[in-house]
Amino acid sequence: MIRIGQALLIAGLGLAGFVASDWPQETARAQEVATNQVATGSTWQGASFPVENFQAYTSAFGYRQSPSGYSQEFHHGLDLAAPEGSYIRSWWNGTVVEVSDDSACGTSVVVQSGEWEHIYCHMQGHVETANGGRYLVDREGGIQMREGQQLAAGTRLGRVGMTGRTTGPHLHWGMKYSGQWVDPALVLRAMYAQQRAGHSVSSRPN
Repeated sequence: MIRIGQALLIAGLGLAGFVASDWPQETARAQEVATNQVATGSTWQGASFPVENFQAYTSAFGYRQSPSGYSQEFHHGLDLAAPEGSYIRSWWNGTVVEVSDDSACGTSVVVQSGEWEHIYCHMQGHVETANGGRYLVDREGGIQMREGQQLAAGTRLGRVGMTGRTTGPHLHWGMKYSGQWVDPALVLRAMYAQQRAGHSVSSRPN
């Protein structure tokens, strides 16, 4: 659930100056589809804000200066700053379809919820293989996530870390709908509006 401090920030959450003409054409099309889906096809009463001890949004979805400072790049997600070690929660109920620790995303988990895919990056811990399965393991945080594991919305699935390509502790939260990247700010605004209005709970995103 979204808490009051988060709600105040979400109510004014924008696209940080990015406009549709800046996006790659296929991403702009996905945004249009997802905007309609978020606005008319889903009920978000049971969804969870994805990070505890949230401090600020530090990088929006869209074009930005690369952390190296030498080029522009498209940022496929929303960065949420929180103190290192803060717990990360699953946005919606679903299935863990991938755990990884060998990319710019760092230690990460991908969860599938129907047509939606949500990605959590830069977490603490590492990936281990045991008994024929792959696990994200963060022993200090009491976390063990297995590929194929079912999660309820709000389940703690990791902790904010500094793995992968990052300049500070934060959660990089990515979202796809039907395989196309979506701005998570759209979903957060819809969650805030519908939870505030007290709409009925849906079993999963439609």
